Amino acid sequence: MLLYLRLLKESLSFAINALRNNKLRTLLSLLGVTIGIFSIIAVLAAVDSLDKKISKDLSSLDKNTIYLMKFSFGPSEIPQWKREQFPNVKYDEYVNLKNSLNNTDQVGYQLWVNKETLKYDSKTVADVRINPSSFEMGDIDGLSFEKGRFYNESESNSGTAVIVLGYEIAQGLFGDIDPIGKNIRLYGQRFTVIGVIAKQGAGFFGDSNDTSVYLPANFLRRMYGDSDAMTPMIILKPTKGVDMEAYKAEVSQKLRAIRGMKAGEMDNFFINVLSGFTDFIDGILGQMNVVGWIISGFSLLVGGFGIANIMFVSVKERTNLIGIQKSLGAKNRFILFQFLFEAIILSVIGGIIGLLMVWGIAVILTKALDFEFVLSFGNIILGTTLAALIGLISGILPAISAANLDPVEAIRTGM
Repeated sequence: MLLYLRLLKESLSFAINALRNNKLRTLLSLLGVTIGIFSIIAVLAAVDSLDKKISKDLSSLDKNTIYLMKFSFGPSEIPQWKREQFPNVKYDEYVNLKNSLNNTDQVGYQLWVNKETLKYDSKTVADVRINPSSFEMGDIDGLSFEKGRFYNESESNSGTAVIVLGYEIAQGLFGDIDPIGKNIRLYGQRFTVIGVIAKQGAGFFGDSNDTSVYLPANFLRRMYGDSDAMTPMIILKPTKGVDMEAYKAEVSQKLRAIRGMKAGEMDNFFINVLSGFTDFIDGILGQMNVVGWIISGFSLLVGGFGIANIMFVSVKERTNLIGIQKSLGAKNRFILFQFLFEAIILSVIGGIIGLLMVWGIAVILTKALDFEFVLSFGNIILGTTLAALIGLISGILPAISAANLDPVEAIRTGM
């Protein structure tokens, strides 16, 4: 055992000395592996970061949450012209489902509307995402509050002119002033601020609750009626442990009955389950992983050929030395390990440089974009292992050719 450890140590020493004595050649050999490892780990780190961000953004939501509306979250087999004829869900349908559905924790109602500008005295904030909704949305969206509260059932049903501000909106309008009880202007009307949502940070889909506000949906319905400019949806949060297929069938049956649809008639609404949407996103991230591996694989292939080429050159340059070592009693495995270690060390150094590049870019992007770019320990191990594997594969043939040299011929060739 001690003999093998000594053999490994001496082989490692020979490999490091060979690398030190040929700096330019080492640098050129590193480039292919560095770019390959950088490409693979950068893609994997980006996908991991996106996945972590999505999970964080959706952590407050139950993945079984259902969004009932005329649009589909994902691809649909129904032709677009047919989907455009679907009617919007109605407030009365929300009330009916709320009173008749079984195994339901919460039923909410929300409108999709255009972004607006908010004003307070001389200050304005533009491009604010407006969430006109029923009072249940505070619990469904899992909102937590910096100050104040969400509007209650009475305020929601009557369409009281109250508003809940996102953190950045409150900062933009009020700064250090306490916004609770203050009046702001929106839609040409005055709203009383009753709450400020706790800071959330940038969301994966662009917006977050920091740059949005909530107000009773019935306020807008009272002003504009059920206008086509507003897209309504009903949000259903089933109780935990419910059979989702049976629950979706019940939702479909109830809404079809409300709309008086006949048997065999196609549903004119979509039951969008949040888990289906997250599975769709996971599929996209998986495809990104595959594409990243394919592109990076070519870089690693080029890097592997580069290392193999340099190692063959190294064997040729040191043929005389190999002959002398063998004549002094060096075993074939000693020569084999000597060159194999050189190839592996060369590749691992290239991989480490690639990992350091990913880490540096991750730090820069995290600070510049307010987005946490994660380089996990698992990806570091994967990058290092891949680099060592490339070195092993690329160096095995040159190492075998060196180990099999005849000592007399090797010395004669060197002379």
